[in-house]
Amino acid sequence: MFHHGPVIDPSRPLVEGERLDQPTFHARCEAMPPGTWAELIGGVVFLPSPAGRAHGYAHIAAAVWLSYYAENTPGVEGLDHATTILGSKSEPKPDALLRILPECGGQTRTERGYVRGAPELVVEIAQATRDIDLGSKLADYEQAGVLEYVVHAMNPDEVLWFRQENGSLVMISADADGLYRSTIFPGLWLDPQALLNGETKRLRALLDQGLATAEHAALVTRLAAFEAK
Repeated sequence: MFHHGPVIDPSRPLVEGERLDQPTFHARCEAMPPGTWAELIGGVVFLPSPAGRAHGYAHIAAAVWLSYYAENTPGVEGLDHATTILGSKSEPKPDALLRILPECGGQTRTERGYVRGAPELVVEIAQATRDIDLGSKLADYEQAGVLEYVVHAMNPDEVLWFRQENGSLVMISADADGLYRSTIFPGLWLDPQALLNGETKRLRALLDQGLATAEHAALVTRLAAFEAK
């Protein structure tokens, strides 16, 4: 009897820097102790260090921003630290993401409880992982087809917004009033300074303005029509 393909030994612990394909990584990751944090980026295993207070504080603000938009936009889902299978060499756990649900025409699907495919928008908090988030992870998101990528980077503190243009994630500038406005999710407006400062009230107040626009209403109508097909 012949065996085709590599034999996966899920008992082997993951090792930082090891090169694996996504199915092998996933099987071995599931066999690791609960709470193990591991990502596969560009076919390389990363075992990030524990997140500190600054990362956790920044993460709350990003999660509030996306969740408030999602709860006011039927057909859109916000997720936190969700395993996301991008391809044969990539399985990150984005700090936060926003996706259009599959039944509403989104480009991801849910498979065995995991997100598979490129979310429409991803957010990463880049502190100790700054070089990765703006390097190999950005490349993975670009190749997979993530449409918008927002990075809250630290040291120096800045918000970087990338948008998919002709197959590349290109960094864009804020609008003339200093705000970022998503093109994929109309009404998703961001004051970068409010995000940097963790001003969740300001983030929600600005979203209220975006959510009141005709463009956001048109998105809600479009998603509802797609789901009804």
